[in-house]
Amino acid sequence: EVQLVESGGGLVQPGGSLRLSCAASGFTFDDYAMSWVRQAPGKGLEWVSGITYNGGSTHCAESMKGRFTISRDNAKNTLYLQMNSLKSEDTAVYYCTKGIGRESFGMDYWGKGALVTVSS
Repeated sequence: EVQLVESGGGLVQPGGSLRLSCAASGFTFDDYAMSWVRQAPGKGLEWVSGITYNGGSTHCAESMKGRFTISRDNAKNTLYLQMNSLKSEDTAVYYCTKGIGRESFGMDYWGKGALVTVSS
């Protein structure tokens, strides 16, 4: 059974940093691309960032470039999202998602999400 469990969410002040983690199990982690997707209160889903199976290529939504960094540790079956210079508009539930191939960011499994609240 595929499981994706996010952790590291919480309350942070504007300008602060937070690192999300996603522990993956139930599939061969290093055979799949992975992504982060978020949903702000009252808004739709927004793709945040993606990384290919071996970490060789990463992509980030324009509004988050230079502030968010995605990475993975295939030895630990864990995906990360380092978030710096956080803004109030980054407040959202962040979901870890499994890709459908080594370099495809199509999503077939989702975690339950981690809430990030950016507020003073």
